[in-house]
Amino acid sequence: MNKFTTPEQFADASKAGLEALLSQATTAFGRAERLAALNLNTSRAMLEDGALNTKAILAVKDPQELVKLQSSLAKPMVDKAVAYARSVYEIASEGQSELTQAFESQIAEMNKAFGAALAQAEKSAPAGSEALFAAAKQSMAVASNAYDTMSKAAKQAAEMAEANVAAATQATVKAVSGK
Repeated sequence: MNKFTTPEQFADASKAGLEALLSQATTAFGRAERLAALNLNTSRAMLEDGALNTKAILAVKDPQELVKLQSSLAKPMVDKAVAYARSVYEIASEGQSELTQAFESQIAEMNKAFGAALAQAEKSAPAGSEALFAAAKQSMAVASNAYDTMSKAAKQAAEMAEANVAAATQATVKAVSGK
């Protein structure tokens, strides 16, 4: 009886899986660091802006000046909130993209290995088993097509979500600026 997975193949697959896991963990930590830095910088800026805005409000002499000051403070605050949301979305989107690429690469490698194992098994299979291998190849093709279809649908959904975020951001900025 033939063995299709040698110890070396198993070790190589384990090593590749570990490298992929470490790579994903490293990039995830990088995104977490970027997000933490963004949150820290945003918090610092909000504190500084809050102190300046409070000083400006305390210096107001009459109600008309207060109304004018409040309207002048609103737009920069919304602009900063929109920029923050855009940055968070960008970090998350990059993470999603990297994860998708890693997953697609692993699926391609798995399909390649399965195809090679199937071809090797077919060479040493007894006569009359051609229908079994044809069915296995057909199943593999159907699964691959289904994955491609789901992947394309997921990419379209992500693109649509990104377009919706951009439209919502633009509408928010437009509403605040009064244009």
